[in-house]
Amino acid sequence: MPLSPDQQAEIDAQRAQSQPTLRATSPGIEAQLYRAHPVLDHGFVRVIDYMGDDAAITQAARVSYGRGTKSVQNDEGLIRYLMRHWHSTPFEMCELKLHVKLPVFVARQWIRHRTANVNEYSARYSVLDREFYIPAPEHLAAQSSINNQGRGATLEGDEAARVLETLKADSDRAYDHYEQMMGQEGQQGLARELARMNLPANVYTQWYWKVDLHNLFHFLRLRADPHAQYEIRVYAEVICDLVRDWVPLAYAAFEEYRLGAAQLSATGVQVVRRMLAGEEVTQETSGLTKREWAELMGVIG
Repeated sequence: MPLSPDQQAEIDAQRAQSQPTLRATSPGIEAQLYRAHPVLDHGFVRVIDYMGDDAAITQAARVSYGRGTKSVQNDEGLIRYLMRHWHSTPFEMCELKLHVKLPVFVARQWIRHRTANVNEYSARYSVLDREFYIPAPEHLAAQSSINNQGRGATLEGDEAARVLETLKADSDRAYDHYEQMMGQEGQQGLARELARMNLPANVYTQWYWKVDLHNLFHFLRLRADPHAQYEIRVYAEVICDLVRDWVPLAYAAFEEYRLGAAQLSATGVQVVRRMLAGEEVTQETSGLTKREWAELMGVIG
């Protein structure tokens, strides 16, 4: 993730500033403010601002007027109770604002989470950089034969080399034409808002993304899951580390009851109860489809 000297100087200047405040602060996320955490080949995630901490969640749940009305142990127990019983509103009292640099095709997945505030770099007004996501060889995979939106075996040898060369050549050619269409010296050129349509989906964009903790946890539950697409999952994993530093009690509860947990259908629960009672249950007698049965077996082993 190459940062220009000007970008690094701006980050250093931001981190050198210190302001007194009466608002609640979180030491873990304070230490992360403005730093660029690398993702993929040219991407990054930066914390720009935040509001609230673990105490803000419990304060809202109790509708109390001050901090420290209960012990840390009680706060932890309350947060776990709220997470366990799907009480979402107290988690909405915390917010996080991120600066993210990411490929356009990842951004199009990400924007499906419509519960955040987003402001994206505008290619109508500015010229995009010549930066494209090119997968590392170990992340080049064939189409899965059993999952229409998944990957299969990793490409190797000449096949992998051919694909990488095509990706690099097409990206550079598209950018060359992008520059040419906007005009060379002495030419009027095409408007930027039209020239951008020729760029591929692996070109990098940037945005500011602000979200409350409840909706951030929903994003992370889906995108940090092992089944999520690799290119968005690595962003989610970096954000998980940041959230753990920000609200450690809430993140521990999220990890326990969402990220590392499983949800069973009503029929699935009945199947487990029948098995515990000693009954031999098969897919045919379970009342589950083949896919539901496979998923249940994946949970209970």
